[in-house]
Amino acid sequence: MTAGRLAGGRQRRDRPLAPGRKVRRYEGGRFVERIETVAGECATAMVYNGQDFAVLMTSPEHLEDFATGFTLAEGIVDHASEIEAVEIEDVVLGVEIRITIPAARMAALADRQRHVTAGTSCGMCGILSIERALRPLPTLPPAPPIPAPSIERALAALPATQTLNRQSGAVHAAAFATREGRVALVREDVGRHNALDKLTGAMARTGTAAEDGFLVLTSRCSTEMVQKAALAGFAVVVAISAPTTLAVELADAAGQALIGFARQGGFNIYTHEQRISAG
Repeated sequence: MTAGRLAGGRQRRDRPLAPGRKVRRYEGGRFVERIETVAGECATAMVYNGQDFAVLMTSPEHLEDFATGFTLAEGIVDHASEIEAVEIEDVVLGVEIRITIPAARMAALADRQRHVTAGTSCGMCGILSIERALRPLPTLPPAPPIPAPSIERALAALPATQTLNRQSGAVHAAAFATREGRVALVREDVGRHNALDKLTGAMARTGTAAEDGFLVLTSRCSTEMVQKAALAGFAVVVAISAPTTLAVELADAAGQALIGFARQGGFNIYTHEQRISAG
């Protein structure tokens, strides 16, 4: 198997860790500047014998290992020795992993209906091309800033609204909070993407407008969460865990304020800090 080669025979190295990013942190009732490291994320297209198969969001390290493990886990081949070549090509919007397998295996792959189950981390497993996975997002319009104390109030109130999580300890929540910090609508699911889809569906059914408040997520905030939030019209997204590099880039381009590490006592603002006020 040929692995770790770029087109033209160049050796590909894992991308370095993302450099520190300056963020504005709200803590103790005031804003301070600090440097945070943001986890890398890239759109990774799986291409077998020249045919698009799926796009997954991955960390950009050890992609040769990922190609082999994914191919085996999906039952595309039975043994790693059947993988004839792996080429990894950096493309404009992400990375293509080009995998060569025997013709018989490719024929079987083309015949079957694909059901990719890449855990609960992907959220884009039915998408076949990077262009579709990273479609342009709307530019969110200006709006009066959300007061930082409102975000703190919503974070404090959210646990009491998480009925399923109190019973099981195993589900995520997506919540709509008003500009005053009142948690007005909550949906829960074992999948963070599903929880957000449920919330936006409930908002559509009840006529609740995203611009009238902000989104709170009990999970990390990666690319697909930013995309879903922007398409729903949320100009402010608050996540209790960290964002990824690509999520930050997409939020910035869409005009969305992306907040991470939101806990009692403070939070980090990664993009569009003008959408958040001190009080």
